[in-house]
Amino acid sequence: MRADRLVHLLKLLQTRPRWTAGELARRLEVSERTIYRDLDALSTSGVPVFATRGPAGGVSLVDGWRTQLTGFTREEVHALAAVGAPGALEDLGLSAPLRSGLVKLAAALPALQQSVIEYARQRIHADPSSWFSEREPVPHLAVLRDAVWQNHRVRLAYRDFDGRASKRIVEPYGLVIKADRWYLVAGTDRGPSVFRGARIDEARLLPSTFERPERFDLAAFWKEWCAQFAERRARYEVSLRVAPEGEEALQHVRPPADHARLAEAHRAPDGTKTVTVDFERESIALSQLCLIGRSVEVLAPEALRSRLRAISADLQSLYGPT
Repeated sequence: MRADRLVHLLKLLQTRPRWTAGELARRLEVSERTIYRDLDALSTSGVPVFATRGPAGGVSLVDGWRTQLTGFTREEVHALAAVGAPGALEDLGLSAPLRSGLVKLAAALPALQQSVIEYARQRIHADPSSWFSEREPVPHLAVLRDAVWQNHRVRLAYRDFDGRASKRIVEPYGLVIKADRWYLVAGTDRGPSVFRGARIDEARLLPSTFERPERFDLAAFWKEWCAQFAERRARYEVSLRVAPEGEEALQHVRPPADHARLAEAHRAPDGTKTVTVDFERESIALSQLCLIGRSVEVLAPEALRSRLRAISADLQSLYGPT
């Protein structure tokens, strides 16, 4: 752990001419006393580090003691500044290596470009979190990660969308995160398949290994699988009459494709719009439309209208008429 911290400290010292011990302590999440001990260790190992006292003092390296890396454009430096530690890497235990890697890369930039990357970092911040939805827990992600790295088979206990449970042995090819949801891509007796991480109830690493298909490309497979999934997924189309406040509410629970459909729909003189939305399943339509209330009216199918009437009657019998 200390060796990693010393490397991180050394790279930080190369990113700008002078640091205070307090600043370094905050960046490395240690005490100032630890920083001074680490600086002594660097000095003992031959790193030309020195400290000066006074208001303008601080910790510095001898001028020019750095590795230069050239060839980056201004736009490339700006892009590097926007890279943080997204939740995907944190889930995999790789957020700290990413941060230290970026510090090393920044330290290797020429002095002029170091000022550019700091300028951009103060103007661009990427936050991958969602306002209204929580990340799905994937309790067996560490096992899946090890299986993917080491080409080990895994015994899975899995639940599909309808709750049907099954057990199988798979050959993990890779992990994919899409909209904060983890998926396992694995070889099965039916060919490569996709398993949603949150539906994996058990994952046990097996001692046996497998040979990864030589021509398998994870990104290409995922792109093709997503296209096929969009074509074959379940459909449950609902015709809606949407008031202005209902349109805003739908945008909070529906994907961007439906936002565009709502925006393009003709607005009637009374301010409402009539639009068809694919909810995939009746259960999804019920849960989302019940949350919105009377600002969205179901016109069809009649079976869904009947279900909503029954729910309304049950609620009214419990809470009484308004």
